[in-house]
Amino acid sequence: MFDNICKFLAENFSTDFATWLLGEPISLTELSPSELSLEPIRADALILLESAELVLHLEFQTQPDVNIPFRMIDYRLRVYRRFPQKQMRQVVIYLKETSSELVQQNTFSIPGTRHEFEVVRLWEQPTEVFLRYPGLFPLAVLGQTDDRASTLQQVAQEIIGIPDQRLQNNVAAATAILAGLVLEKELIQRVLRRDNMRESVIYQEIEAEAQAKGRAEGRVEGLQEGIRQVAVNLLKSQMLLAEVVRVTGLSIEEVQLLQKEIEGDL
Repeated sequence: MFDNICKFLAENFSTDFATWLLGEPISLTELSPSELSLEPIRADALILLESAELVLHLEFQTQPDVNIPFRMIDYRLRVYRRFPQKQMRQVVIYLKETSSELVQQNTFSIPGTRHEFEVVRLWEQPTEVFLRYPGLFPLAVLGQTDDRASTLQQVAQEIIGIPDQRLQNNVAAATAILAGLVLEKELIQRVLRRDNMRESVIYQEIEAEAQAKGRAEGRVEGLQEGIRQVAVNLLKSQMLLAEVVRVTGLSIEEVQLLQKEIEGDL
């Protein structure tokens, strides 16, 4: 979920991210991972933005990952193979505070090879930085603040000032989801109006995914229940336990439990 939210923000507010990370409001467009043959390597979480002269590679992480340094050099070489003339900036952005030493790593090093990339730990970044641009509002509550609840209220006031209603709803929804990393759900819903968030593209996508997941889980549960009923019928017909296991695919423990339930009903 957090990968999707950060990807949405980076792609729809690329100028805000460029201003923050690159120091100038460069216009960036999405670069498809397929152009770099990146599908086998966690392409779902990969954020690549490009201009005529530069590629910006972003990785948002909620948890430390020992594989980050290798991914960085791998992406760098793939981009160089495709765009040898372009500069590249690589930034790993850690969302949630941790004491792990992994979030300090900014190099990949093996004998004869060394590659460096940038690391941003949001909890060390001043919240004021994120309150300057709408695309960065959702990151503010994860920044360096002594009172996250108060920061969330400040963000809510800034969001109200966004003139475009759809944009306002999207930023509010992204803020609510990312704030869930550090604040209680009840507080977030009090500060950010839930009815507005429901109108956002982000909220609707997440709701659709949840509904699809629920339907899929319901189908799986229905299938499993059907298999169990078949097993019950076979056991009642005096079929041997081993044969019930073979026919239904259930484990011997599951079949034995069903047998006990049948005997308990008699």
